[in-house]
Amino acid sequence: MLRWGILSTARIATQKVIPALQAGSRHQVTAIASRSADRAEAAARTLGIDRAHASYEALLADPEVDVVYNPLPNHLHVPWSVRALEAGKHVLCEKPLARSVAEARPLVEAAAQHPHLQVMEAFMYRFHPQWLLTQRWLDGGQIGTLRAVHVTFAYTNLDPANIRNRPDLGGGALLDIGCYAVSVARLAFGREPERVHACLDRDPTFGTDRLTSGLLDFGTGHATFTVSTQADRFQRAFFLGSRGAVEIEIPFNAPPDQPCRLRLTCDGHTEEMRTEPTDQYTAQADHLANAIEHGTPLAISLGDSLATLAVVEQLFAAAPQTSA
Repeated sequence: MLRWGILSTARIATQKVIPALQAGSRHQVTAIASRSADRAEAAARTLGIDRAHASYEALLADPEVDVVYNPLPNHLHVPWSVRALEAGKHVLCEKPLARSVAEARPLVEAAAQHPHLQVMEAFMYRFHPQWLLTQRWLDGGQIGTLRAVHVTFAYTNLDPANIRNRPDLGGGALLDIGCYAVSVARLAFGREPERVHACLDRDPTFGTDRLTSGLLDFGTGHATFTVSTQADRFQRAFFLGSRGAVEIEIPFNAPPDQPCRLRLTCDGHTEEMRTEPTDQYTAQADHLANAIEHGTPLAISLGDSLATLAVVEQLFAAAPQTSA
């Protein structure tokens, strides 16, 4: 059983990842850390975790921790993941891995210096059955040659103190949720885009991009997306091929206790399918456990993470930056 240490009491950790780990049969959350002893102790009591650490350093020094989950703000992903590796811990790091390719390099170098340790970016959607099924359809040619991918992902967050509205901390729509769209497009086409175009609107107060749309040209097809931190909560993923299409209704925030619905259209016939209820965070942790325990390849290598970051950087560079 893998013993996990949680680096901070971030909401995604306390509401999503920790319950998913505790629900799995291969994982034990043994410690949680915060820079506030009170917060760490309160989270540990609420979640039934044995040990609470009043510093991140103390958690990394804990001999009862095998794997560190890092859900810190974006600008802290790399430095604390590097320190976890140096402490002899495997790492699951929240997306985006970094704010830029250059910022991610120290983590890649640290991973190379510790080849016995596993490091993976937490794109949890990749491990849900609806995405495994979609990938089989695309690879198997059920919709013919892939011509277009479109992703929409949006929510509303107007809190000026929230890290997603802090440009200095790596906030904004493109880094927070646009990275999903880029990851999906690269996965679906199985290559890197030849050209990118983007349109980006920055909030005049926060300075972060609140609405970003992108076009990725893969040569044989296009991927388009729109992401926003100031729009109605909505998400969808759509794949158009020469013979059919696939639509995923809840592509990223799949509920752990309910089936997910997909639609496959092939040669004019549409079939609706539902997957078994699955906690994608548990599935993600199980995938990492397989890599740690059996040496199986990671679905999301650091090279793959760097390639996604490279496209995100190209989109920022391609976008005329305006604010309304």
